[in-house]
Amino acid sequence: MAKFNAKDPQNLSARAAVVIDAKTGSILFEKNADLKHLPASTTKIMTALITLEKCSPESVITVPEIEQEGTQMGLAAGDQVTVENLLYGMLINSGNDAASALASSCAQTQEQFISSMNEKAEDLNMNDTYFVNPTGFDNDYQYSTAHDLAKLANVTMSSPLISRIVATKSTVVTDITGTKTYFLENINELLEVVDGLEGIKTGQTQGSLENLVTRTTRNGNSVVVVVLGSKDRFTETQNLIEWAFDSYEWINPY
Repeated sequence: MAKFNAKDPQNLSARAAVVIDAKTGSILFEKNADLKHLPASTTKIMTALITLEKCSPESVITVPEIEQEGTQMGLAAGDQVTVENLLYGMLINSGNDAASALASSCAQTQEQFISSMNEKAEDLNMNDTYFVNPTGFDNDYQYSTAHDLAKLANVTMSSPLISRIVATKSTVVTDITGTKTYFLENINELLEVVDGLEGIKTGQTQGSLENLVTRTTRNGNSVVVVVLGSKDRFTETQNLIEWAFDSYEWINPY
């Protein structure tokens, strides 16, 4: 990989940001990449990864009584929905209800599910990350970094199912009877706008401001971009993506 004489991005409003080469993990750009920050709904990347370790996509979950806060897929207690469709609701629509249902049902307790999230973070050398809930609700004890989330995204996108879900602009899924429908619209405004963008997850709370994790592939070369605490996550992410592909040339060995 060779870098041209392009200036690094300036004046990012994001509190933290990183651009990595997906193949090598090399950092192409960073701003406070190891600063601990509220992850908000980017947490759901890990929730999805643990879900697929513990539940098959075809498994049917009976939705328990859960708190209905923040963005929702539209579940009600007693709905019977496949794990795959709950993943769609969680990753496309950022449904907190879907995340809670998965975490409560794909382990003996939600606490055990969260323990698995933290064990996986340790396995992935996400050394500045800790989870206390599966949704991303603000909590002083829940944090991650731009660099850690880039590592997580890179691993998670190796799942064909997750990579397909996060690339979906909009869809409709149903419960197992086919009589209840859930209309899902992806919050990621860069899908089908930025060339080669493949997903993966937004996040926003009052405490975190705007977060966004993306992966983009062009000519077989991929970059993961993470911005945390931004005032304009979509513009800043798009600028970082274009900067990366304008500034670097991937040299493939013979």
